[in-house]
Amino acid sequence: MSQTTRAQELRALHDRRPLVLPNAWDAASARIIESAGAAAIATTSAGVSWAHGRSDGQQLSREDALAAVGRIVAVVNVPVTADIESGYGTGSPDDIAAIVRELVELGIAGINLEDAPGTGDTPLLDPKAQAERIQAARSAAASAGGDLVVNSRTDTYLRQVGPAGSRLDATLERLAIYRAAGADSLFVPGVVDEPTIEALVAGVDGPVNIMAGPGAPSIRRLGELGVARVSVGPLLTQVALEATRRAAATLLGDGDYGDAADAIDFGTVNGTFTR
Repeated sequence: MSQTTRAQELRALHDRRPLVLPNAWDAASARIIESAGAAAIATTSAGVSWAHGRSDGQQLSREDALAAVGRIVAVVNVPVTADIESGYGTGSPDDIAAIVRELVELGIAGINLEDAPGTGDTPLLDPKAQAERIQAARSAAASAGGDLVVNSRTDTYLRQVGPAGSRLDATLERLAIYRAAGADSLFVPGVVDEPTIEALVAGVDGPVNIMAGPGAPSIRRLGELGVARVSVGPLLTQVALEATRRAAATLLGDGDYGDAADAIDFGTVNGTFTR
C-alpha cells in the first residue's frame, strides 16, 4: 500500500464515529494492536520516549523518534499516525517540513502536531504560529509526492491555560484557525466531561479527537456525542508496565510465577513477525 493510499484510508476512517486509535510504543505493541483488530494505529510519544529511557515532553531526539515510528510502520499493514509532539528541534515551519518529508518517505499516514512548544516558559504557541506549522506540514507532504492526515492538538485544557470561564471559547478560536490552515482533525486532550465534549463537537467545523481513559465517557458514548476520533495516549503502555511491575514483584517476592499464566503465548508473539 502506498503512503498516499494509507493517508487516504486513515482520513476516510474518521467517518466511523468514532475511529478508535490504540497507541503503540514499539513494533511488537503495534503488531499486537493490529492483530486485535485495529483499523489504524497511533503512536504515543510518552511510550516511545519511555522505551528509549527518556521522559515525555520533547526529550526524545528527532532521530530516535523517526527510527521508532519507522520500525512500527514497517511491521503493520494498517495506516499509522505518528505523534511528533511539537516537531522536535526548533519546531519552526522549516523543521516541521523536514520531518514530514522523512515521515512520508517512511510511509506514515498522519501526524499529531501539538501547540505546546515543550521548551521555554510559554505554555502554548501563538495560534498563527501553529497555523504556519500546519501549512508547512501540508505543503511538505505534497511536495514529497504524498498525502498526510494532520491531527492538530491544542493543550488549552491539558495545561489549563487561561481562565476556566473563557477556556472553551479560546479553544474553539484556536481550533478554527488550525482547521482553516489545513488540519484534518482537531485534538483536545484533557477533556472528559460530556458538556465540554458536546460543546467542542458543536463548535468545531471538523472531526474532533478526544483522549479517552478512566473518568471519560465510554467509547460508545463518545461516538454518540459526535466524537470522530478516540485515542488513549500512553494508557496501554502504562497497563503493560504495571503488568510487568506486578509480575516482577511476585517473582522477586514469593518466588512464583504470579500472573504468568495470563501471559500471551510465545508462539503468538513470535509468529506475528514471521513473514
